[in-house]
Amino acid sequence: MTVLTASGETQFLDAVDAALTGFFARGRAGADGLPPTVGDLWDALASSAAGGKRIRPRLLLSVVDGYAGRGLDDAGPRWSPEDPAVVTAAALELLHTALVTHDDVIDQDFVRRGKPNVAGIYRLRAADAGFDDTVATQRGQAAAIIAGDVALAAAYRLVASTGAPGTPALLDLMDAAVHAAAAGELLDVEHSGHLRIPAADVVLQTALLKTAVYSFDVPLQAGAVLAGAPAADRDLLCRIGQEIGTAYQLVDDLLGVFGVESATGKTTTGDLTAVKHTLLLSHASRQPDWPTVAPLLIGPGGPRDVAALRGYLEGSGSRAYVETMVREHAERARTAVTGSALPGALREDLVVLIDAAVDRVR
Repeated sequence: MTVLTASGETQFLDAVDAALTGFFARGRAGADGLPPTVGDLWDALASSAAGGKRIRPRLLLSVVDGYAGRGLDDAGPRWSPEDPAVVTAAALELLHTALVTHDDVIDQDFVRRGKPNVAGIYRLRAADAGFDDTVATQRGQAAAIIAGDVALAAAYRLVASTGAPGTPALLDLMDAAVHAAAAGELLDVEHSGHLRIPAADVVLQTALLKTAVYSFDVPLQAGAVLAGAPAADRDLLCRIGQEIGTAYQLVDDLLGVFGVESATGKTTTGDLTAVKHTLLLSHASRQPDWPTVAPLLIGPGGPRDVAALRGYLEGSGSRAYVETMVREHAERARTAVTGSALPGALREDLVVLIDAAVDRVR
């Protein structure tokens, strides 16, 4: 980021982590006197929320500081875990934790960021207790659903607790984030597991709803609310966030097939195994020779030949097509930023963000 010094950004993110740590500590303390598995659930949820890119807090901070007309190079600490901006950023991270915890259940994933997620932790516990794989899996996923519910409710509670003048607007943004993510997740489920692959516009709408709104659009708007920015600027940041977020999701789809697992922390066969209707498959399915390739996607236990599918996605131009779409969405966001009347430091920061969103390996 350009408006933010490295030390200043770190101080804000440390305050966000402190707010999250306090939340989990209070939850853990509330489990005293209950069977140990209840407290352990709080520990598993805290582990799931730890680490990550902290995209949402960084976005919110960029907007808040952009309108404040100052970076974080001033002497001394500026942020506390009780600051409304910090608490709101922590709430957005809890919302993210809730959504990915539930998403892992839907996708039957048991690892995230290279380590067991909540479902994975509780599946291993059940297996160690002697349950067979089917029952252990069910128990792990049940624990993850419960943990995700806790995180989702807590995200709203944190926003409501800030006491900021814009709290009603922030809660409206939380609703928008949850409703969009739910719609996108449902479409993602409906558009998986079969060969009736929708057109590009439907796939892009799903990406917008599932990822772009809650991870990019809403954090930028939340920062604008906290900064007291004009309504027109909020609308512009909404559009910019949706363009960046769509590009980000398309990069995720590319990494889900062509990435390096040690860098992404996720499998590069999962999307193909689940027949996820990404833009890669949407483009590929419109090619003349697709009927001869499509059977490779469906086989006992997963795709018949992942290497052959990857080769086809390369040779058919599908990978290049998605890469072009990434650049187009990023360029629309960049044009909107550079041609706007947003604060200069914020414009600089957003341009850096756009590059970071698309030029990444994880």
